[in-house]
Amino acid sequence: MVLEKLRLDGPPRRVAIVTGGGRGLGREMALALSEAGAEVCIASRTQSQLGDTASFIEARTGRRPLTVSMDVRDSKQCDALIEQTVAHFGRLDILVNNAGIGDARGMGSRIDDYTDEDWADAIAVNLNSAFYCSRAAVRVMREQGQGGAIVNVASGMALRMSPTALGYSAAKAGVMALTRSLAAQVVGEGIRVNGIVPGFVLQRPPETDEQREQVAQRGRFIPAQRLGEAWELGPLAVFLCSEASSYITGEHFIIDGGGLAGGIAPVGWPAPGGEA
Repeated sequence: MVLEKLRLDGPPRRVAIVTGGGRGLGREMALALSEAGAEVCIASRTQSQLGDTASFIEARTGRRPLTVSMDVRDSKQCDALIEQTVAHFGRLDILVNNAGIGDARGMGSRIDDYTDEDWADAIAVNLNSAFYCSRAAVRVMREQGQGGAIVNVASGMALRMSPTALGYSAAKAGVMALTRSLAAQVVGEGIRVNGIVPGFVLQRPPETDEQREQVAQRGRFIPAQRLGEAWELGPLAVFLCSEASSYITGEHFIIDGGGLAGGIAPVGWPAPGGEA
């Protein structure tokens, strides 16, 4: 009975969109949703990553995801993403707002050196995208009249001091507030909205001895004594998108090896290939 609640193969088979699905955390969550039985659309700006991930998922599950190359900073492209998915699969049940990027342009900048462009890009990619995609998805889910699930990926940096990532941290805190407020708006329509808050999770395995040593050193400051791995977000995403979590909405699930609860990781120490 419990395992059946975690299945996404219906009837009807659930349809899921994962933004930022071409690599890292998004790739692993898309794979997990597909393994649980869902039809999946993965969206990203990088077509080559989408193709590689689609082939990887198809080899594992026998179903090839729909791939959409798009820019989540553009509300019209977010609308088109939802429309294209519905046109292809006939419905939409799940949205995972995973697309995000750290302060690639403003990383490490003090506030007085932070440009308007740095700030605007951090907010656009990390916060606006979740709003744009959720707005379009809710319209479809409401019209279908069968509810749905939205999962927003935030960050532990929204809950701790992050002096090197002003825009990213602020945007991810906004994602958490959006999750709660949207959940309150749509709960009467059977649409659940929850959040995943990763701590230091590796987007990809370390490739050099230096990176492996940095990863090991960072793990020492986390109660679990290691950094997380991208695949570990997959089962949590499946739970939040399935009927197993039917009485959960407006909540955030921290997956960080106990880092926020009991860690002493120094701020401003990046993990190679990591997300926080």
